[in-house]
Amino acid sequence: MKNSKMKIKINSRVLIALSLVTCGSLNCRKLTLVPEPVNTITTVEAFSTDATATSAIVGIYSDFLNHRFSNGSEFPSSYWGMSADELRTFGGPSRFETNTLDAVSGNSNGFWISGYYDIYLANAALEALPISDNVSPALKKQLSGEAEFFRAFFHFYLLNIYGDVPLVMSTSYRVNTILPRSSSSIVYRQIKADLIDAQEKLADDYSLSNGERIRVNRFGATALLARVYLYNQQWDSAEAQASSVIANNSLYQLNNDLNETFLANNSEAILQLQTPDIYPYATKEGNTFNPSNNTSRPNYYLTNQVLAAFESSDLRRKDWVDSTNFSGTTYYYPHKYKIFVGTQGNNSEYYMILRLAEQYLIRAEARAQQNNLIGAISDLNVIRERAGLSDLPPLLTQPELLAAVAQERRVEFFAEWGHRWLDLKRTGQADSVLGAIKPTWKPTAKLYPIPAPELINNANLTQNPGYN
Repeated sequence: MKNSKMKIKINSRVLIALSLVTCGSLNCRKLTLVPEPVNTITTVEAFSTDATATSAIVGIYSDFLNHRFSNGSEFPSSYWGMSADELRTFGGPSRFETNTLDAVSGNSNGFWISGYYDIYLANAALEALPISDNVSPALKKQLSGEAEFFRAFFHFYLLNIYGDVPLVMSTSYRVNTILPRSSSSIVYRQIKADLIDAQEKLADDYSLSNGERIRVNRFGATALLARVYLYNQQWDSAEAQASSVIANNSLYQLNNDLNETFLANNSEAILQLQTPDIYPYATKEGNTFNPSNNTSRPNYYLTNQVLAAFESSDLRRKDWVDSTNFSGTTYYYPHKYKIFVGTQGNNSEYYMILRLAEQYLIRAEARAQQNNLIGAISDLNVIRERAGLSDLPPLLTQPELLAAVAQERRVEFFAEWGHRWLDLKRTGQADSVLGAIKPTWKPTAKLYPIPAPELINNANLTQNPGYN
């Protein structure tokens, strides 16, 4: 069958047509070296109509649910939580927990594989959409914005996990196969450019997904951009972007009840992933973090450091932590997602990707860094009041206030998307904090190893220090 005549029905619950363009499935192991298509539908055909183009982009979300990078959001939450000081694995320790990853055994390869896989899909969309004659201009704009968001999203995480990484901006096998690592400043510059462009293209609401918060809109791009500016210490820009999201209180509000924070389409959600209506009818985090009953062993449990970080009256400790007593020992585990096994047709929890609380904490940190101490305290008190805590005193110094920001981030985002791991690294505290509690800690562990197969396939790549 000739490629030009091949037709394919695209469904959001299976790998998208565009994945057939690349390597057929996630069994492709060349990561940034995705081969040219052979005997498959062409990229242009995958974006030949409004329907197929939409299905191709929606398929990136579907792939996000299933690939090794996120597994919904379980892998970043669990593996990066172990790399920091949040989680231990039952029967462990794992190499993530001891920070003894290596390039050969493939402990962390999945983040690289899957991140670049979806970057490839985003690039394919951005190349095909402008030359597609049958996709409506308005839809081209929206879909291009979504692709730019994902390209920025995955480059951001790859950069913060592996350090300097290749900046992949095309689907060209011949180009990508020899790409060297780009400096973080260059990668961040492109991330910012993609998100700024996406802001101009994306819808302001969730009408494209029938009111469900499962496709990125302009405020999703803005929320991620605020985080990027924060990581780059561009305090005024971080404050401005976070303020833009916070000000839209017709769409976004903190839930008074913490137990509603991870429910589908709740008012705090800026971007979620829809939980598939298949067994176990629950998020992978809910099914992984929660034991089957209160006497079963947990897969992961919280460290004493996390438990000690909560103030005694913090509702986050009450509502987002639960315990099980297994063989006479009590283990505490993350309980943000409540459902271990749900029921068909009733998936009440969705995977949280971006939420409003982060924007308050981004703005608080940015304001503190600019010596707007009153404004920073005000933002922190919004988060604290929701958690049932008293307001901070009004006369904190800047160092005290930055410590308070770090504290709130720690207890707000524990076991969630590796925030603690990334925060320790970006603020320069990883060595002092983790070195004090982990006998196997070494400074080079702040970066994961570049996968060994990549170094073999691309002579222009170099390994991170500390790995053979």
